[in-house]
Amino acid sequence: MHSHIEKLHYISNKNSRLVIGLMSGTSLDGLDIALCKISGSGVNTQCALLDFITIDYCEEYRQQVKAIFAKPVGSIEQVCLLNAWIGRYHAKLVNEAILGFGYQNGDIDVIASHGQTIYHCPFEQHQYDDFPNATLQIGDGDHIAVLTNIITLSDFRQKHIAAGGQGAPLVMYGDYLLFHCADENRIMLNIGGIANLTYLPSKGGVSKIFSSDIGPGNTMMDAYVQSHYSDLHYDNDAQIARAGNVHLGLLKQLDCSSFFEQSLPKTTGPEVFNLAYLYTAQKKAEATNLSNEDIMATLCEFSAQCISDSIITLGKAHPDLMIYVSGGGIHNPLLMERIQIKLNKQLPQAKLGSTELLSLNPDAKEAVLFALLANETLAANTETFPSNETNMPNVSMGKLSFPS
Repeated sequence: MHSHIEKLHYISNKNSRLVIGLMSGTSLDGLDIALCKISGSGVNTQCALLDFITIDYCEEYRQQVKAIFAKPVGSIEQVCLLNAWIGRYHAKLVNEAILGFGYQNGDIDVIASHGQTIYHCPFEQHQYDDFPNATLQIGDGDHIAVLTNIITLSDFRQKHIAAGGQGAPLVMYGDYLLFHCADENRIMLNIGGIANLTYLPSKGGVSKIFSSDIGPGNTMMDAYVQSHYSDLHYDNDAQIARAGNVHLGLLKQLDCSSFFEQSLPKTTGPEVFNLAYLYTAQKKAEATNLSNEDIMATLCEFSAQCISDSIITLGKAHPDLMIYVSGGGIHNPLLMERIQIKLNKQLPQAKLGSTELLSLNPDAKEAVLFALLANETLAANTETFPSNETNMPNVSMGKLSFPS
């Protein structure tokens, strides 16, 4: 037996594993690095977040990814080069983080790397009968494994698609393992570039839970700020949006995407909700001369509306929902206020709070969930999600990369 396989077997049979989860979102702000101690598997999983850091990306990283991100046409050469370059860049940041956490690379059992999404294209978006759902994350796991000398699992979304899923969102698996509660009806809401949720009713078992994208979170607001303010990456404390007024005509046009007509669960991305989508809506609404402040106020209201509408729909069955929020959107005070106000009007029994209430850093949640996916691939020995009980495929996700 090869020594790599022997080590993998040893790690899989340990009582607990040290797993580093990596998440790089569409906001391109930095690499989320979560160091987790995980024991057990399936519904017996125990996960402790030992340390967490987001290491900011350099401007070169942002510009390189923006050159190809969410564009239907681009340079194949650039995609090829960045696949290796991002893997090596992420490995460098992981090495820095491990040292900063006070560990040695040899202490870490596995890295779980999400990679950098550059295009997400479900069938409902591309509409080509001969082609399946598709998605592409780059940042090759072999480069991470070799440069960190740690076994790496990566490219989780491809297996999900191969088994009949849409590749996103994948949060349901980890959300169920960590947060399902027999005494509380829960929604785990993550507001990243795209907002998604996991519905966790207290009764009904696996057959009643699901995850779904529900519309734009930060992606359009961030893109607009970066396009119109050279020194900003996002609207800090919603200062720009608070200075503006919502344009109701533009808001109505923004809400016209066919995505909102699809039933849950569903998936989307910045390939749909982007500045081109905004500019088209402005023309239809005859709102091309709005101030930056008014546009940002309207985009913030649009995100709040997308999020609250989906929660209100689910709340008809369980009006006592507890909504736990994570992701970058939790730091946008205006967005959170508007979601709360809308819920108060339509779903007054629902409560909104951070995942801090469940002892999990809301900024670390997605990185932790990919660490959990890696742990399931390594250690699970039962079907946690029987295929006949849920619309999410029951698969082991993540491609293995060994050190040299």
